[in-house]
Amino acid sequence: MVGVVRGCARWSAYDGRSRQPRAEALRAGCACGWRGAAEYSLDRDATGGQLLYEADVDLTGPLADWNAHLSLVRVKATPLTEPWAALLVEITEELTATTADSPLAALRAGPDPLDAQGPGSFRTNRPCCG
Repeated sequence: MVGVVRGCARWSAYDGRSRQPRAEALRAGCACGWRGAAEYSLDRDATGGQLLYEADVDLTGPLADWNAHLSLVRVKATPLTEPWAALLVEITEELTATTADSPLAALRAGPDPLDAQGPGSFRTNRPCCG
């Protein structure tokens, strides 16, 4: 079985326990929605009954596909203009200094993890490479 269970990409969703499907192959995937075309067979006997995330599974193929996808994304990305790049450097420096002095204040400067659609959120509905 290759695919996603109810939008879930966690290894534990494919381990065959609790009537969950049991993965037979691996495929690379990205948060942008991209899924690699190649499937890499998963030798369940080689895992020795371990959970997938604990087993020594060869991820060379899926990782190579994902890195190739990221390379294409980087090529398509629009470079930041100098003013934007300088602003990001300044914000990073300010957050680094604030973190040293007041870690909780630095946390407040970031997105609210409980409000993924609200102000300060880094989450977007646009794909990373669209």
